[in-house]
Amino acid sequence: MARDKIYIEEEFPSPLRQLWSNFKQTNVAMLGFSGYLFLVVLAIFSPLLAPHSSVDSNLNLLLLPPAWDAQGDVSYLLGTDSLGRDMLSRLMHGASLTFGLSFVVVIISLVVGVLLGSLSALTKGVKSSIFNHFLDVILSIPTLLLAIIIVAILGPSLSNTLWAIVLSMIPQFIHITHNAIKEEFNKDYVLASRLDGADSLRILRYSVFPNIIEKIITQATLAQSAAILDIAALGFLGLGAQSPLPEWGAMLFNGLDLFYIAPWTVYLPGLAILFSVLSTNLVGEGLRHAIQQRKES
Repeated sequence: MARDKIYIEEEFPSPLRQLWSNFKQTNVAMLGFSGYLFLVVLAIFSPLLAPHSSVDSNLNLLLLPPAWDAQGDVSYLLGTDSLGRDMLSRLMHGASLTFGLSFVVVIISLVVGVLLGSLSALTKGVKSSIFNHFLDVILSIPTLLLAIIIVAILGPSLSNTLWAIVLSMIPQFIHITHNAIKEEFNKDYVLASRLDGADSLRILRYSVFPNIIEKIITQATLAQSAAILDIAALGFLGLGAQSPLPEWGAMLFNGLDLFYIAPWTVYLPGLAILFSVLSTNLVGEGLRHAIQQRKES
């Protein structure tokens, strides 16, 4: 038989639970989070949800307007492009290329950047100084420009684009991880752990990382919005995804010549990029606001 609790114990929420509690109090952040979850579901299940193929052309349905137009067809809700391909299906499959791959890019950059940032924070002297100055030089170059340079060397393709963006974003995570760890190592609780005999790696794993995970997550959301724009920009410039892949930036470029004839081939992928970046930025702003509230409370 279970014993009744005699004493009322006060429960303290974990930092992540407290962060979520502060985050969901902001309606705009929750709106962005809903849009973010919608894009995640679309990126994962677009092959099952898309009504038509994203690459098969239909020469009998060239430049069919959206369904709300008098000449539209409800079977092709958002119309077709210059090759008769369903715009709705291409936009849904494009979510996995533009938004989904940006998530993969950020995860790889985060893991590598946090590892290197942690190692650099534990080093001192000349090695640390040289590494920090090298990072400052890299961070002074815009990520898109750095990605363009790397793709120009490796050659235009979607895989090269992803590796280029990963390499251009790793310094951001190294920098924020390095600074966050250095800041935490100067606090009293780290000194208390050292006096108890804990080494630097143990302190880093059990004491420092739980306190900087929020900063890393916030940086990841900002990096993802930049990754979405970089993937779309490189696709627009012809350096990223190649035809017939339905990447949003490449779709935007392919519809430019038809803007006055079929404007939906341009503004639909443009709105998709805008929606994904806006949702991601709202989530990032909500996280920053929640972290600030937790620190003030």
